[in-house]
Formats: sequence, structure tokens, C-alpha cells
Amino acid sequence: MMENMGSTPSLSKLEEDLGYHFQDQKLLLHALTHPSYSNEMGHPKEASNQRLEFLGDAVLELVSSTLLYHKKPVIQEGRMTKLRAALVCESALAVVAKSLQLSSYLLLGKGEEREGIQFRDSVLSDALEAVIGAIYLDGGMKKAECFVRGKVLSDIEHKTLFQDAKTMLQEYCTAKRYPLEYDLLEESGPFHQRFYKVSVKVNEEVYGIGEGSSKKKAEQAAAYFALEKIKVETGDVFKVY
Repeated sequence: MMENMGSTPSLSKLEEDLGYHFQDQKLLLHALTHPSYSNEMGHPKEASNQRLEFLGDAVLELVSSTLLYHKKPVIQEGRMTKLRAALVCESALAVVAKSLQLSSYLLLGKGEEREGIQFRDSVLSDALEAVIGAIYLDGGMKKAECFVRGKVLSDIEHKTLFQDAKTMLQEYCTAKRYPLEYDLLEESGPFHQRFYKVSVKVNEEVYGIGEGSSKKKAEQAAAYFALEKIKVETGDVFKVY
């Protein structure tokens, strides 16, 4: 499948950014193969990254659960569940994928590439989970855990804002007596793969734009970016612990 990469950047550069060099680079290429590409090429379903995504999701859940379990002060089970959901949510994973420029390496069907779905949070988060699965198969659990801790779960307090962003923004606007409004900018894609883009206005000014595979996820992402902007402008810090 390497010969079909065309103008896709060298995987060696991606390996440098991942901080992991594959013994079998075909596993990495497999992780970057979107179902639309394998379908267009007439390859079997298992040629896409979906099975690796399934595996990577399990690795990610175990590593994040272990990290939260050992965190001091002790976090109770209910709170751990919520924090884990925030750490590994679609938007949080997409931020990591964007920092690694995974969109530049994805193999897509021609139609999907023209639509630009490689920049969607849902596609990027799936690809990142597939990469985690590939690292696990190639190097074992220790290597996968090292990658997850270093690239995905770093700066926990920053990332957990995703889980509480909408509530925090509502509380902030209520305290400041600012009007808060979410607007749906885009809704597209087939029923099983919907795409939403939402903006959030604080005091009648757009403060954040988010996207996701559901309207709720898009609103949560928009609220997160709004909180980040508010933090820069005012110095206010929004704590999740």
C-alpha cells in the first residue's frame, strides 16, 4: 500500500513527531487508512483502520484509568469516570491529532478528501486511536503506555476542561450577567457519520467555534475554546478539581 501514498509526507517524519519508530511501518500505514480509501481500492474491510481504532481505544481507556487511579489526592470512582471521559473525548483526542498533523498523512477516498473530512475531529480522533493500537501491536503495552502518557494524557488539568466546559462557561456568563448563545453553523454527512459545527457567543461576541459528531460535542468544544480565550483575555483560571 506504500506506493499509493502519492504526495503524503514521509512516515519517518510522523514517527519522529510520535516519538516512536515502528519495527513494522506497515502497521502505522494501516492506522492511517480511512475506510473510504480501502473501500475505493477494493480492499477488504479489515484493511481500514477501524479494527486498530477498536484496539487503541481499549489501550487508551486502560492507561487513562490507571493514571487516574494513582492520582493524588485520591479521586472517587464517579469523578474518575467523568475525568476519563474528558481525557479521551473526541475533541481532546483531535487536539492531539492536530498537533501531530495526522490529517496530512491520512489515506482517504477521493470524494472524502475533496470534502476535507481529514480535518474533522471525529476522523482525527479515530485515527489517533488507531495509531495507539498500532504502537501496541508493534512495541507492546509499555511503548503504547509511554506514548499515551506523553502525548495524550499530558497536562491533565488542561484537557479535563473539555468535560466541564459548557457548565463552566454557563456559570461564568451567569456571574458576569453576559448573554450566552450557541449557533449551529453546519450540519452535514450521512446519518451514521454526522458532522456539526457550532459557534458560541459570549456577550454577543463569538468566543469559540467547535465541531463534533453530535451537536452536544460541538457545543462542548466551542465552550472549551471560549474558556481558553477568556483565560487569555482576563487571566481567569477554570479548575476542574
